[in-house]
Amino acid sequence: MTRHLAIVPAYNEAGAIGATIADIASHTDFDVLVVDDGSTDATAERARAAGAEVIRHPFNLGIGGAVQSGYQYALERDYDIAVQVDGDGQHDARHINTLLDHLERHPEIGMVTGSRFLRLDGDGYRSSLPRRFGIRLFARVLSLVVGRQITDPTSGFRMVGRRGIELFARDYPHDYPEVEAVLLLHFHRLEGREVPVTMRPRTTGTSSINAQRSIYYMIKVLLAIFVGLLRSRPIVEAGDRAPVTAEHSI
Repeated sequence: MTRHLAIVPAYNEAGAIGATIADIASHTDFDVLVVDDGSTDATAERARAAGAEVIRHPFNLGIGGAVQSGYQYALERDYDIAVQVDGDGQHDARHINTLLDHLERHPEIGMVTGSRFLRLDGDGYRSSLPRRFGIRLFARVLSLVVGRQITDPTSGFRMVGRRGIELFARDYPHDYPEVEAVLLLHFHRLEGREVPVTMRPRTTGTSSINAQRSIYYMIKVLLAIFVGLLRSRPIVEAGDRAPVTAEHSI
C-alpha cells in the first residue's frame, strides 16, 4: 500500500495546531507529523493530544530546517508521498486530495503545488497588497529561470512523491525555502506543476514578515534566487538515503 505523510512545521502554533491536525484527519488518510521547531508554548503537547507524531527541535531552526526534518522522517520510514501543510491553519486540507490526484495521474511530476492565484473565481485568501506584489515579482523571475509558468512561488502547500522526498531529505533550502525549492527541483530535472486551491487567513499568531519588512524580504529573496543559480548541489539518485543529522526528539 502507498504510504502518505503530512508534514506540519509549527512554531508557537498552540492555538491552531489541534484544528489543523483535525482538518487533515477528517479529509485524508495521511499520517500526520508535526515538527515543533523550538516552540516555547504548548504546540508539541497539543499536537500529541490531537493524535499526531511529533518531532521537537531543541531550538528554532527556521521553516527550512523544520521541513527538512519532516522529509528525513518520511525517507527513513519509507513513505511514498509527502505533503507540507502549514501549522497555522491557512491550508485547507480538503485540497490535499486534489494535489494527490494530480500527482498520481501525472507520475512524471516531481512536485505539485497549491496556488492561490489559479482560481478563476478569485475566491480565497490572497494576502496583503505588498506581499502580492512580491509574489508576482518572484513568480516572474522563477518562470523565466525554469521555463514554465509559476504563479504562487511562496506557497508552502506542496506535495512530492518518493523522488522528491529523497531530494528534499538530503538538500532543502533553509533561508527562503518555498522559492528556492522551486529552483532546486528544476536543477534536479524534476518537473513541477501547480493546481488551484483556496487558502484561509491566519486565525492565531502573527507572520514574521510584516508590511515594513516586505521590501527587505523581496530584496533578500531575489538575491537568494541568483545565488541559488550558482550554488553546488549534491547529486541525488533514486534510492539515496539522507545523511545523518542531529538526533530528533520524538
